[in-house]
Amino acid sequence: MNKTLVGVLVLCVIVFSLPFFLRVHYSFINGQTNTAEILNATPVFVATHVETPSAVKAIYITACVAGTPSWRERLKKMIIDTELNSVVVDIKDYSGTVSIVDSNLQANDVSGCRVKDMRDFVADLHKNNIYTIGRITVFQDPYYSKLHPELAVRSKSSGGVWKDHKGLSFIDVGAKPYWDYIVSLSKISYALGFDELNFDYIRYPSDGNMQDTNYTWTASTSSGQIMSKPEMLKSFFSYLHDNLKDTGMKMSADLFGMNTTANDDLGIGQVLENTLPYFDFVDPMVYPSHYPPTWNGFKNPAEHPYEVVKLAMQGGVDKVNMASSTISKLRPWLQDFNLGAPYGVAEVRAQIKATYDVGLNSWLMWDAGNKYTPGAFLPEEANVGLNQ
Repeated sequence: MNKTLVGVLVLCVIVFSLPFFLRVHYSFINGQTNTAEILNATPVFVATHVETPSAVKAIYITACVAGTPSWRERLKKMIIDTELNSVVVDIKDYSGTVSIVDSNLQANDVSGCRVKDMRDFVADLHKNNIYTIGRITVFQDPYYSKLHPELAVRSKSSGGVWKDHKGLSFIDVGAKPYWDYIVSLSKISYALGFDELNFDYIRYPSDGNMQDTNYTWTASTSSGQIMSKPEMLKSFFSYLHDNLKDTGMKMSADLFGMNTTANDDLGIGQVLENTLPYFDFVDPMVYPSHYPPTWNGFKNPAEHPYEVVKLAMQGGVDKVNMASSTISKLRPWLQDFNLGAPYGVAEVRAQIKATYDVGLNSWLMWDAGNKYTPGAFLPEEANVGLNQ
């Protein structure tokens, strides 16, 4: 073969191979290792995460607000300007609607609020060093119950899907195929940038004709006995923990406030001590307005924000100590909304003080309308101690 022909062949190989080598070079610069991504020269998004503050002080925002730039900017500014340092954002709400858009998730009800730029929103929060918690409601899920009625709590009388007094349906706690859906959603959310996943409605239903409920997915213990509600929930906690522990995400569990002082599972399977081994934080919802009349002698508990929160969280501290766990895992949900009594600066600060007075330093503030009380949070430069 003459030199001219050899030269032409070599030149052809170089020309046709150049795009591939350029893609490989581009991909390795960007830390990519997947062959398909290398060939397509597609940069891979790698989420950044914020370290958990030593004292988490958060407000909750709905997906609808997170998807409204002007509103979420006002709340972000409030966080930056005050002692607040964290935010809880809905990923999956009480209806089962998922706010994030991801091709790996099953099609969802388009009637709910979505946050199309959730990844950018979380990244923007991180730029301001705001710890970002994603809230996932678990077993109350009307959407998924409709999509997969075979996984739902059933009605004994009709044989169909059971619904509570509000017309809401629940997934059976024992339905393991649904557990995998929650694990998958959690992993997708963490990869999007959320620093912590907060699991709410981790319980059996509580409002409705409970005599008509039929739990067809309840498992058996090793001895062949049917699992109790607390045992079934604990099995779910263990599964969630085992399947997410290697991701690096923090995990928290929301509990009914009465769990801190009750001696049983309240009929919904929740036992505070059962959550401690599987979650980084346990968040009792100790809203004073949610305690029944005459609780601990208070005719209207909502009118006694300091006393209710202090009694409730002291009960939690005592239980955690008895379980030889650490009280830093306790982080209450507090009330900033009018129910049972008007709530303003004094009532919000009273709950925060009660939290500090039992030796805790973290809290989450709830208002479903996301219209938080001006002046309820101290200026950012304030040095807030445990007893302030």
